[in-house]
Amino acid sequence: MGKTVKHTRFAWVIAFVAAMALAMPTVASANEVTKWNEIAVNTVNAQPPVSSAPPAASIFVAMVHGAIYGAVNAVDRHGQPYLVVRSFPKASADAAAATAAFSVLDKLFPAQHATLQAAYDDSLSGIPEGDARETGIAVGTLAADAMLAEGHDGRVVIGCTFGSGLPGVWQPLAGPTGAPLCDPSPWVANAKPFVLKSPSQFRTAGPLPLTSAAYAADVNEVKEIGSLNSTTRTVFQSHAAAYWQSSPTANYNAIARRFVDQSSLDLSDSARLFAMLNLTAADALINTWNDKYHYTFWRPITAIRHPDDGNPATVTDAGWTPYFDPTRVPLPGETGPALITPPYPDHSSGATAYASASMAALTTFFGTDEMTFYATSSRFPGEQRTFSRFSDLTNELLEARIWAGIHFRTADVQAAKLGRDVERYISTHLFAAAH
Repeated sequence: MGKTVKHTRFAWVIAFVAAMALAMPTVASANEVTKWNEIAVNTVNAQPPVSSAPPAASIFVAMVHGAIYGAVNAVDRHGQPYLVVRSFPKASADAAAATAAFSVLDKLFPAQHATLQAAYDDSLSGIPEGDARETGIAVGTLAADAMLAEGHDGRVVIGCTFGSGLPGVWQPLAGPTGAPLCDPSPWVANAKPFVLKSPSQFRTAGPLPLTSAAYAADVNEVKEIGSLNSTTRTVFQSHAAAYWQSSPTANYNAIARRFVDQSSLDLSDSARLFAMLNLTAADALINTWNDKYHYTFWRPITAIRHPDDGNPATVTDAGWTPYFDPTRVPLPGETGPALITPPYPDHSSGATAYASASMAALTTFFGTDEMTFYATSSRFPGEQRTFSRFSDLTNELLEARIWAGIHFRTADVQAAKLGRDVERYISTHLFAAAH
C-alpha cells in the first residue's frame, strides 16, 4: 500500500511538472546518465545498418544502460543487484555511470574511441579526485565487463535470397539493382535477452489462417487504406504514417531525457528509468525478431499481388502499391530517404513492439499512463506531436503501420501485446524491488 501511494503522489507531481514544461521553455539539466544516453544513441545511430537498424540499436543502447544501472545500483542500492553483486556506498555514482557507459561503447565501437575518450575525460574532470572517484571508476568497469561478458552483441552479416513464392511466405523484394533487399540485422532474432529467459519466451499467437474471414478483413483493410493512391486515407493519417518512420531509439530516449530534465530526477532514478526503458525495448525487439523468422509471414505488398491465397473474400491486384513506395511524393516539410516496405517478414511488427514496450516501461516508472509529453521525428524537423497518455503514442503508431501499407493489423495488435507482456515480466523480475 505504501509503495502504491508513493508512486501515485510521485506521478501526480511529475505530471504537473511535465504539463507546465510544455507551456514554458526549459533549460536542460543533464546528469551523467542523460549525458551518456545521448552519446550512446548518437554513436549507435551513426553506425552501419547492421548496428544502427532499430532492433540492433535497441540492443546496444540497452547494453550501455544496463551497465550504467548495474554500476549506479551498486553504489546507491535502490534495487536488486544487477551485474554487480557487491555494494560500494562510498563510491562516486557519477564516476561509476560515466565509466560503465564509456567502457561498453568503447568496446562495441572502437573506431569512435577518440570521441568517446574526450567525452569520458570531460565527465571525470567534473568529479573531484580521490578515493570516491577511483572506486566509482572501478565499479563502472566491473559493470561494463559483466555486461560485455553476457554476449548480447551477436553482429553478423547474413545474406538473403528470394523466398519460395508459396502463399503466406515472406518474399524479399528486389532493390534498384535487382538484388533482394535484405534485413540488416537478422542476428537479433537469436540474440541473448537481457532479462527474458529466451528469445521466444513471449511467442505471439501468429498470423491468421489465409482462408479465414479475419485474414481477409486484414488484407482488405490495408489494401484500401494503405494504398499509395488511397481515397480513404486522410491527410492526418498520411502524415502520421510518415512521421513515425523515424528512429525509435532516438525518439523514445529523447522523451525520457526530457522527463529527467523537467522532473529534476536524480542520478539513481535516471539510471533506473533508462534501464527500464531500454532493457525492455531490447528484449521486446529480440522476441519480435524471433517471431518474424519463426513465422516468415508475407507482407501486404506480396499478399495483395499474389495470384492466389485460397481465400474467396480477397481479390488479387497485381499492380497494388503501398503508400510507402519510392514513387511516393514527400509531404510538405518532410525530409529523409524514400519510404519502402521493410526488408523482413511481417509478423509481428517491430515498430509497434518497440513503442508498446517503451511506453509501458514509462508507464510503470511513473506509475500512471496519463502523462503529457511530446515526441519528435527526423522526417519532420521541428514538429512536435503532443500526447496526454503513453498508450496514445502506441495506439497511433500501431495504426500508422497499416496506413503506410506495410503491416497487417494482426501483426501490430499482437506486437503491442508482446511489448506489454515483456515489460510486465521485466518490471516484475528486475525492477520490482526498486523504490
